[in-house]
Amino acid sequence: MKIIITGATGRMGQKMQEASRETGTEVAALISPDFTKTEGLNYQYINEFTGTADCVVDFSNHLGTVELLDWCVKKNVPVVIATTGHSEEEKKAIEQASSKIAVFYSGNMSLGIATLCNVARRVASAFPNADIEIIEVHHNKKLDAPSGTALMLGNALKDVRPNAEFVVGRSGNCPRQKNEIGIQSIRMGNIVGIHEIMISTGSETITLKHEAHDRKLFADGAIEAAKFLIDKPAGLYSISQLVKN
Repeated sequence: MKIIITGATGRMGQKMQEASRETGTEVAALISPDFTKTEGLNYQYINEFTGTADCVVDFSNHLGTVELLDWCVKKNVPVVIATTGHSEEEKKAIEQASSKIAVFYSGNMSLGIATLCNVARRVASAFPNADIEIIEVHHNKKLDAPSGTALMLGNALKDVRPNAEFVVGRSGNCPRQKNEIGIQSIRMGNIVGIHEIMISTGSETITLKHEAHDRKLFADGAIEAAKFLIDKPAGLYSISQLVKN
């Protein structure tokens, strides 16, 4: 498998390079505007790359998603989008591109988080009247809040509670409503990522928690996503499809 890594100079881009070396995955190009010039495998912009690749893995910034999708559609190359914080317009562009190429889109590339989504659905289904709160903790440089992972977990819970509404950053003097799923965001230090789901009936509470210790786990997941995507028909795919229910 030969991949292109966008956002190559960022923390996750570097982890992707490490994961590629460890798995024997060939890197066709490294893309980042931080490169001072195009040299070897290094390119400032993906439009400069004229070679071939089996898949693009994007760990850059959501602001470049539309341009990246345009290139992937033009070249008929599948893409793993591992960035978060997309606007509604950008999400629409992802959906439109998926009608022409295979697109893997997930708020988190962790197979553990995908498993947590499956478990959370089952627990929420077993306790339909329980209160649910999601707490997410990340490093102090993270831009988007709530995290893409918290929203991913929330949407998984909505699969069994379709009428639920997110309440982000609770404040004020009104009581909690029964159809709410609360999401609280904490930013501090250099925490890779902690996600906790609390499901309480009033007489008992079930707490589901995932903690990331090394960002490399997201790179490992992205490699698996790229392998999964190759030879897939056009469509929108997610991390849940890599994990058995």
